[in-house]
Amino acid sequence: MLTLYRPGTSWFYRAPAGPKAFALLLVVLGVSLLPSTYSCAALAGGVTVLAYLVSGVGLVELGRQVVGVRWIIVITLAFQVLFVPMEPAIANTARVTAAIVIAALLVLTTRVADLLDALERGLRPFIRFGLDPARIALVLAVAITTVPVLTRLAVGVREAQRARGVRAGLVSFVIPFLVVSLKHADELGDALTARGVN
Repeated sequence: MLTLYRPGTSWFYRAPAGPKAFALLLVVLGVSLLPSTYSCAALAGGVTVLAYLVSGVGLVELGRQVVGVRWIIVITLAFQVLFVPMEPAIANTARVTAAIVIAALLVLTTRVADLLDALERGLRPFIRFGLDPARIALVLAVAITTVPVLTRLAVGVREAQRARGVRAGLVSFVIPFLVVSLKHADELGDALTARGVN
């Protein structure tokens, strides 16, 4: 499994994976539920900056994450502008971007093994209902790491296009991005099947 973990020494890196994931979930939910106004879009941005500063990850990494999701931002804004006025379109895009970038803090500051252990521990009470905590934890961990992985794939596609002199454009980006995304999903599926996860 591809991980985007960046080694660090701040208190946020040392925090247990379970409480860290829960705290980030609350922040993401809070940002997602903000009203669709310019002031709330600014608030979502401010919360994101604060989260990266407080966690010790820093603004340089925040910049990398925002650049990494730039195509998600463009696509989200383009579709929003088609159906809603400009203010909610910008606010909705800001909230989606903030939620993605804040959620990325979890995989940036937590090793996948620690994340899996925390998820499995949290799901143990559900064994009595016939659930397999190890399998569910693995599926959830894969889901959590999917957005950052897709971000990295998007950056790779754009860099490859730039190296070949392909002009930037939505259509010229989407098709190769879908191809590499589906290839990644296929490889991930094969890897999970090889480990007995069906």
